Amino acid sequence: MRVAAIDCGTNSIRLLIADVEGSNFREVFRDMEIVRLGQGVDKTGQFHPDAIVRTLVAVDKYALEIAKRGVEKIRFCATSATRDATNRDLFIDGVKERLGIAPEVIPGEVEAALSFQGATKDFDKAEGPFLVIDIGGGSTEFVFGTDKVEFAKSMNIGCVRMSERHFTNGDPDPGQIAAAIEDIDEAIKQAGKVVPITEAKTLIAVAGTATTVAAAALELGAYDRYAIHLSRISAEKAHAISKMFLSAKREDREALGYMHPGRVDVIGAGSLVLSRIMLATGATEFVASESDILDGMAWSLV
Repeated sequence: MRVAAIDCGTNSIRLLIADVEGSNFREVFRDMEIVRLGQGVDKTGQFHPDAIVRTLVAVDKYALEIAKRGVEKIRFCATSATRDATNRDLFIDGVKERLGIAPEVIPGEVEAALSFQGATKDFDKAEGPFLVIDIGGGSTEFVFGTDKVEFAKSMNIGCVRMSERHFTNGDPDPGQIAAAIEDIDEAIKQAGKVVPITEAKTLIAVAGTATTVAAAALELGAYDRYAIHLSRISAEKAHAISKMFLSAKREDREALGYMHPGRVDVIGAGSLVLSRIMLATGATEFVASESDILDGMAWSLV
């Protein structure tokens, strides 16, 4: 069966079209657009009109791909920003007009379960229990389990949310970084009351923050998802890269060949979240996975 999964987060919207038969999975098409749907949501509680327009332009593009490639089933999930926006119906109605289906505004726990399913599919169960960390734009999911999710918690410490809340001048100063650390550490502490974050055998990190940190650690000249997938990045490197992103000027981050333009102003906050999680868990490394909630959504359709 040919299926399409669309994941619309706070920072990006992504499409995966795949053929799934039994245990066989073949990727047909994958795309990502940085649309910053969550622009200002942490502060105002509403979607900005420009953000809705940007996102629906991307949905138009995806509708064409879905029609062109003969997709039989579609699942569209909207996450942190849409959960928080009081005017979400404007966005939901726009998606319905374009795709004929309503986006599911999924709770953090469902998001966590889908991320876990996608992230762990390339691992031997002997490497479990796993802690899957999904650092998004608005929230970060902490998911623990081996064969299935045993514990999960979603916390509002995504890269866009932390950037808008703490790094208001673009390039953060030491005081802003210290305030962000306090905020992030408190959220990790709360997650740790629900999820046994120090007991995992393997820490898997998914989504753009983690894969960009991996690209930096691997010293890639350009973003290469095949080089990044399943790469193992030491805690020492993750901490050093976070410090580098936080101290680098915007133009220096922009000049990095692997850096997506839409991540330039949020990668510092995102890498700080990853660094603080690694400190809190005591993990000596993380495994970067390019398989995530999108893959989990595709599997869920069959």
